[in-house]
Amino acid sequence: MKKLILTLIAALGIVSGAQAAEGGIAWDKAPNKTNDLASLQNGAKIFVNYCLSCHSAAFMRYNRLRDIGLTEQEIKDNLLFATDKVGETMKASIDPKQAKEWFGANPPDLTVIARSRAGHGGTGADYLYTFLRTFYRDETKATGWNNLVFPSVGMPHVLWEMQGDRRPVFEEHESHGHKTQVFKGWQQVTPGTVTPLQFEQNIGDLVNYLQWMGEPAQNTRIRVGVWVLLFLGVFTVIAWRLNAAFWKDVK
Repeated sequence: MKKLILTLIAALGIVSGAQAAEGGIAWDKAPNKTNDLASLQNGAKIFVNYCLSCHSAAFMRYNRLRDIGLTEQEIKDNLLFATDKVGETMKASIDPKQAKEWFGANPPDLTVIARSRAGHGGTGADYLYTFLRTFYRDETKATGWNNLVFPSVGMPHVLWEMQGDRRPVFEEHESHGHKTQVFKGWQQVTPGTVTPLQFEQNIGDLVNYLQWMGEPAQNTRIRVGVWVLLFLGVFTVIAWRLNAAFWKDVK
């Protein structure tokens, strides 16, 4: 029994060491600003300019962007790169066969990505916020990039010019005779075209937009839900008092 327990402890140590070596880190909390129209508009602009060339949003129509404060003319002038009709869905311009050949798999549709990526580490927005901020240069990979949240990801760092070139800093820890690499921070190798704070804000805006796109009616649903609960609460009090009045003379 003792030998079995020691074997299990050693196995767990090997697994944790492998996870640390792969760069598994805790997810950061994403800014939840799906009511901020300026943030959503900037996120939509970044999505169309940097993501839509490879990733589709096949269940979102361009004209739905009017819900975040954009006019139809603004959508036509600034966001229609893959089609000429504002009523069309957001389909990627890349050929699926070429995408599979270049990246090993066809890039996934992003319409509900923020809802589908939720896990034990947090919400789908938390995952995306951390994922998009933890790319680093890795010449051993076909794309030249790797990621701490998704090791050996086939996706290149499309925002690298904005962020600049960074490298992760690891610290070696030894536990139960097994060495693990623990992520400690970042080393900036070359600066980006924007400041680190601006990059963080841009990623936050992009994640806000992806979160909104997964359920555009979410804010309306929550607002209506609050009023429904308030109505039910008031109605419950009225019904309780009416019930007391009707039955007060019954012995």
